[in-house]
Amino acid sequence: MIFWDSSAVVPLILEEPASSAATALLESDSEMIVWWATPVECLSAIARLEADGTMTPADADGARLGIARLGTGWNEVLASERVREHAARLLRTHSLRAADALQLAAALTWARGLPRGHAFCTLDNRLADAARREGFELAMVSD
Repeated sequence: MIFWDSSAVVPLILEEPASSAATALLESDSEMIVWWATPVECLSAIARLEADGTMTPADADGARLGIARLGTGWNEVLASERVREHAARLLRTHSLRAADALQLAAALTWARGLPRGHAFCTLDNRLADAARREGFELAMVSD
């Protein structure tokens, strides 16, 4: 099982430089764990690309379907007081944005506060560094 940050999920539905590595990782371990808000973060990325003209409306619709399909097979860490507590601590400990703190907090909640031996997948270098310092193994990191 691998916890997937939104930044690592997006290349599974959009053609990006990290797409082949993300797809290979998913094929090697298909049990995805994601934060409850991951679908919204992915939809936000799609909307930005569509709004700036990088993506056609038809391609955006296809990407939205891709998120929906992926979502049928992953497990979500739901919003909870425990996630909020972890996120508050992470904001004091690491230089993270709120959404990234919530992603890492969800991973810590999934790992029951014991990240050693658990994998965390992200393409965000700052979040990867925080996850590594918390004790997670990094599954895939890219610039």
